[in-house]
Amino acid sequence: MKLSSLLLPAFLLAGPSLAEHTSNWAVLVCTSRFWFNYRHLANVLSIYRTVKRLGIPDSQIILMLPDDMACNPRNAFPGTVYSNADRAVDLYGDNIEVDYRGYEVTVENFIRLLTDRVGEEMPRSKRLLTDDRSNILVYMTGHGGNEFLKFQDAEEIGAWDLADAFEQMWEKRRYHEILFMIDTCQANTMYSKLYSPNIIATGSSELDQSSYSHHADNDIGVAVIDRYTYYNLEFLESEVKDTSSKKTVGDLFDSYTYEKIHSHAGVRYDLFKGGAEEARRRLVTDFFGNVQNVEVDSGKGETNASFEEEMVRLSRTIAELHTRAEEQEAAERNATASAAKTGKKQQQPRKIQRVAKPLTDDNWWTKKIVGATALAGCAALWGLGSYLEGVV
Repeated sequence: MKLSSLLLPAFLLAGPSLAEHTSNWAVLVCTSRFWFNYRHLANVLSIYRTVKRLGIPDSQIILMLPDDMACNPRNAFPGTVYSNADRAVDLYGDNIEVDYRGYEVTVENFIRLLTDRVGEEMPRSKRLLTDDRSNILVYMTGHGGNEFLKFQDAEEIGAWDLADAFEQMWEKRRYHEILFMIDTCQANTMYSKLYSPNIIATGSSELDQSSYSHHADNDIGVAVIDRYTYYNLEFLESEVKDTSSKKTVGDLFDSYTYEKIHSHAGVRYDLFKGGAEEARRRLVTDFFGNVQNVEVDSGKGETNASFEEEMVRLSRTIAELHTRAEEQEAAERNATASAAKTGKKQQQPRKIQRVAKPLTDDNWWTKKIVGATALAGCAALWGLGSYLEGVV
């Protein structure tokens, strides 16, 4: 009997099936400063509030705000930020964690964040600690143009810069799937150069189109939210009440109309494995909601059945080997007893010193297989317990 033929199937099946993804992260970036860009800050804080409502913890959200509108001396309502003229919800509130603030919001820091090219001194709260089982929502808003987005009116990130950063993330196994959303003028040009797999991209406006604000608050004196973000939030607040929602990314994108947004919102599916059909089936909560330790069965129960059958065969083999070992020991005892009865020369009783008995090839391999197989059985049983726990 070959030991490898017994152990290999059990270890191949001992681990759980691969998961679709095991965590969701959000990178939310406002790139504008100055009071008249109040709406851009409100845009990103509105998305921040939504992903927190759907369960993504602050430890898995990177929030980048270049200006603090809540403390601006022009703010008629100090310490607050609103995205609606009725001021029903304070987006700033008491439970907000800003990871990059003020002049920390730069193109360099944004790219270093995505690609994990930061120093060891960087705290965990400012790092994107994702892996190849992480889904990431990347939302950006600000002022832009044809294939660029401005950062604080001082620098800009280009479409190729963004594409190369995502490619580095893919090569370093830093994401499973990405949903990229951008609300700016000529937004769709910013995802035109992307070339890495498993990315769904959407933007607020085509080439040579502007991104428009939705409405202003006369008491605050400026526009408080952009149209594209406003109607995304309207869908998320009305259709995605909690993480049990079955609304898909396709449902969200189908809600975009020119009459509402006043520009042609765009979507790009071609980078996604399976194309538009597969991408549209992704749940909204696969990017906006919290997911922990998701395990997805493969083969519609075939893996479970195969595993159980292999475990039964392994148990039978272990029992058989134990029986053989016991029979061999009994035979040795009988042979010794028979030899004593043949009338051979009796020897005076003497103190017997037990020493290690050399093993023959047969009983050495038998005991070796028994020990290794028992160890394999324990490991396989442990794996089965972990697997069943993950499924439950």
